[in-house]
Amino acid sequence: MKRKRFLSVLGLITILVIIGFFAWFFTVLFEKEPPSAVLEPLPEFLSGSRKFTLNIADKKTGLRSFQVSIQQGNKEMTLVEGKFTSQGLLRAGGVHQFKNEFTLDPGALKLAQGEMDLHLRVWDYSKRGGGKGNMTLLRHKMIVDTIPPSIRALSHEHNVSVGGSGLVIYETSSDATESGVFVDEIFFPGFSAKKNSGNQVHCCYFAVPYDTKSQPKITLWARDRAGNVAQTSFSYHIRKKSFRQDKVELSDGFIERLLPYFAAFYPFHSEESNIEKFLWINNELRKENDETLHQLMKKTSAERLWDGALLRQKNTANMARFGDHRSYYYKGVKVDEQDHLGVDLASVANSPVQASNHGRVIYADKLGIYGFAVVIDHGQGLASIYGHLSKIDVTSGQEVRKGDIIGSTGETGLAGGDHLHFAIMVGGVYVNPIEWWDDHWIEDNISTKLALIE
Repeated sequence: MKRKRFLSVLGLITILVIIGFFAWFFTVLFEKEPPSAVLEPLPEFLSGSRKFTLNIADKKTGLRSFQVSIQQGNKEMTLVEGKFTSQGLLRAGGVHQFKNEFTLDPGALKLAQGEMDLHLRVWDYSKRGGGKGNMTLLRHKMIVDTIPPSIRALSHEHNVSVGGSGLVIYETSSDATESGVFVDEIFFPGFSAKKNSGNQVHCCYFAVPYDTKSQPKITLWARDRAGNVAQTSFSYHIRKKSFRQDKVELSDGFIERLLPYFAAFYPFHSEESNIEKFLWINNELRKENDETLHQLMKKTSAERLWDGALLRQKNTANMARFGDHRSYYYKGVKVDEQDHLGVDLASVANSPVQASNHGRVIYADKLGIYGFAVVIDHGQGLASIYGHLSKIDVTSGQEVRKGDIIGSTGETGLAGGDHLHFAIMVGGVYVNPIEWWDDHWIEDNISTKLALIE
């Protein structure tokens, strides 16, 4: 009796194990988890040959096959595909992960301009779907755009001096999202002015750097949202310019008078000599300050804020010119050289300083070698800088008008006496302020061109 009961229980257990095994077996074979698939990148536009990477995986029954295709209208074509061999009944040794790269070239495939779908299909070795397996589909819509924007100059006679400024008025097609002027490798952004028969008219202030040694290459440049780039030349003439050489004798008394101001803001190593501290100020701190000014220029208004020639400070004499090349000597030995990228104007001590034109204050604080300084944005990349002030009477963000008092002259920073260091930047590049003070230069080089868009 006991033996019969034992055999019955054993038989039942055996049946349950067999049922459980087949249930597990069919669950594995007919698993319903689809493969994972990643396709990168996923650009909005396709403007030229582009490389793509696909990563596909299936942890369970393994990868069966994949296909990458494109569809445009009713036309579909396969770009790349692959099949994987199964390993054993449960595919334990099959391919579970795969990575591949392929290139999509719209020109080689003769794709039309417009929308296109990119498809990635991946199948696994599951027995679901009538034995075809689970399928993952990734679909990405792109716009084929391989035609660059158009660009052409509207203004003429662009005569620019080395160290000076220029203005070009130009037109782009409506699809251009970014444009401007390249002077060799330096980019000056353009600013929208008006529409013209569906196209866009822009103005761009640019500069030829004072240290340009050879004839620069100046070109108009535009890019559309697909990344297509157009570049073309326009007529211009570069006038050569020579700058003065200046010798500066550094005395211990002069350096000792300067250092306390800088020691209040910048830590010095006690073991450094006074001349080493001066050279750090004249080199490393100068670089930091000029980078700060360069970054400030990115805050420029897209609108033109100034009007007419810039104002030159009243009753002042030129103490140093733009572009002066200074050689510094200490105890008869040349120790440094720098270029002076502004104009030094001197009058009586603590003279009121006027805003040179309408604009918005974008900096009003201490600025290293420039001492207490004010920077005014005049819009569209033009800015004026006022250094060595003893007092600042404006705040950052404040709007000013031509002639408004913004502070007083002084001898803060790297100043050898009470004066104003006045500088102009165009697109982050220092230019000669004398041009911007000249009514005739403004009329010939700026106003006549602006008349094309006004």
